[in-house]
Amino acid sequence: MTTPAADPTTSMDVLTANLTRLTVDRVEVIPVVAPLARVFQGSFYKMDSRATLITRIYTAEGIVGEAYAGDEVDTLAEISAVVTKEIAPRLIGQNLMSTARIWEALYPATYDILRDRRIGLVAMAGVDAAMWDAFGKALGLPLHQLWGGYRDTVPMIAIGGYYGEPLGVIEDEMATYRQMGLAGVKFKVGGASPQTDADRVRRARAAAGDDFVIAVDANQGYSVTDAIEFARRAEDLNIRWFEEPVGWANDRRDLATVRQAGRIPVAAGQSELSPSACRDLMEAGSIDVCNFDASWSGGPTAWLRTAAVASTYSVQMAHHEEPQVSTHLIGSQAHGTYAECFHPDRDPFWWNLIANRPELKDGHLALPTGPGLGWVLNTEYIEAHRIDR
Repeated sequence: MTTPAADPTTSMDVLTANLTRLTVDRVEVIPVVAPLARVFQGSFYKMDSRATLITRIYTAEGIVGEAYAGDEVDTLAEISAVVTKEIAPRLIGQNLMSTARIWEALYPATYDILRDRRIGLVAMAGVDAAMWDAFGKALGLPLHQLWGGYRDTVPMIAIGGYYGEPLGVIEDEMATYRQMGLAGVKFKVGGASPQTDADRVRRARAAAGDDFVIAVDANQGYSVTDAIEFARRAEDLNIRWFEEPVGWANDRRDLATVRQAGRIPVAAGQSELSPSACRDLMEAGSIDVCNFDASWSGGPTAWLRTAAVASTYSVQMAHHEEPQVSTHLIGSQAHGTYAECFHPDRDPFWWNLIANRPELKDGHLALPTGPGLGWVLNTEYIEAHRIDR
């Protein structure tokens, strides 16, 4: 039997001390990897394990910011090294309450042109999220309130519909999501012909019912012609959005073409690395929904900046997976849409690492009321899957 970890803050007296300074004393990282129960396949990728990096920032005032971010199995050691060798030395002695200054201090981790830029961005993301966790704890406020407080619950959908049907046939998978209390599914397409994929989604709609949210995600798997064909074949299925329908090389123009030719809202943004890149998608009329990923782009600070830009273009905000932070972000904004999760076999962390995760109710997740991120991490699970020993 697992037991929740003690909250890494100190007493409530500290939380209500009206702190104006949180002085960084040290930074700790814990790399964690968990094998998946089976292989999950999208249009052009496969996953058989999941990884993340837990980051803790200890302050002289006794408050500890704690977060986990990313899913980079092959580069996890590099990301960990960036935090400990490049970022941590810049933070020691800094005031975490100066959030903009801290984020600016993190950004040089992305400057090495000989290194995959996402390594530095994911390293930043964990530190940025832990910084905000400490900030919320110092003020005694949950982050969804601190960032805007638009709602107290968020609708949650699963990412599913994988090729090879690792979770059973489509009908059984949809029934499972219904039983889990989820509001809908983001269904994989782009790895088969437009007709085959449309037929697969049609089965999902018939099984799930008209009140179940269905978005589709091609993971950049279609040509423009095939994406338009799929959109026309599926236009009667009440698809919430069509995510990353086309290849990356000319995506800004091609997304706009698909958006104009089809009758399904278009989503993209998870493959972008900066708010300005998402802005360019909006300026080109390429998207209706921006599913920017805080963990791949430098943290919640970058997502919130993107959300501010999106509000000026009447573009809605989503978030690519990572519900431990996306729930707060989506809940904070008026133009937020859905938080995303996976089936427990695809993401054991959300379902096992967080000890105080609430149950879903009517498709919604109640947001934490505790300060900061509000999550309590399960120390036994961490010890069983950490790889730094």
